[in-house]
Amino acid sequence: MRHILSILCIALLISCNSAVKKEEQPVETQKVEKQFPKLDPNRYNVAFLIMDGTYNTELTAPFDIFQHTIFREGIKAMNVFTVANTDDAITSFEGMRIIPDYNYLKDELPKIDILVVPSAEHHLDTDLEDEAMINFVKEADKNAMFVTSHCDGAFVLAKAGLLNNSVSTTFPEDIDKMRETFPDLDIRKDVLFVHDGKYVTSAGGAKSFEGALYLVEHLYGKDIADSIAKGLVIDWNMNNVPHTIIPSKKP
Repeated sequence: MRHILSILCIALLISCNSAVKKEEQPVETQKVEKQFPKLDPNRYNVAFLIMDGTYNTELTAPFDIFQHTIFREGIKAMNVFTVANTDDAITSFEGMRIIPDYNYLKDELPKIDILVVPSAEHHLDTDLEDEAMINFVKEADKNAMFVTSHCDGAFVLAKAGLLNNSVSTTFPEDIDKMRETFPDLDIRKDVLFVHDGKYVTSAGGAKSFEGALYLVEHLYGKDIADSIAKGLVIDWNMNNVPHTIIPSKKP
């Protein structure tokens, strides 16, 4: 009997030791390679700057308009993608979680032809102290054909010094705040968008569609803009939209 008990004890010890050894074995984690969007080389590259607190409409309205250019023939359409200061998902003001396509702090970015700065929750305060973000905007501006903002995204452009010699606008209720913050700027009221040189600033909200459609019409002509507006069930007629276009300063 004692012999049988001894055998059972040894078996249990072996079993327990095996279990401990299995638990102590390091778990190998599989590194997942980051997937970047495929960008057609024959298109304009349009980067959307996003961060926690980005407002849905100021992001999705121009994103929809510009992305729909790929469904039109005979034009140089747009590659649209997002950039942020993280690889993790950002959470919009309304709670949408979005995984950025590029991390501007560490990824090699494609050439940016058009930079879009949607509004975000803290564009009037702490975001303006984010030197890395402001520097990214400055760098993107150097080679961009156009830089656009929606709602309080104009504060970011102003902080980066891009609007120093340009007329602009922003969210109607924040125009006085922007004038107070940047007293040397020419900021217009009672317009839904302003185009001055390479900068297109929009009042934002649902009117972000208008600012984006204007740039489409500027690049591709009225027929393309009308076609995209119709496809998205938007009543688009630039003559009915309060706006300001500053004549080109080029000789």
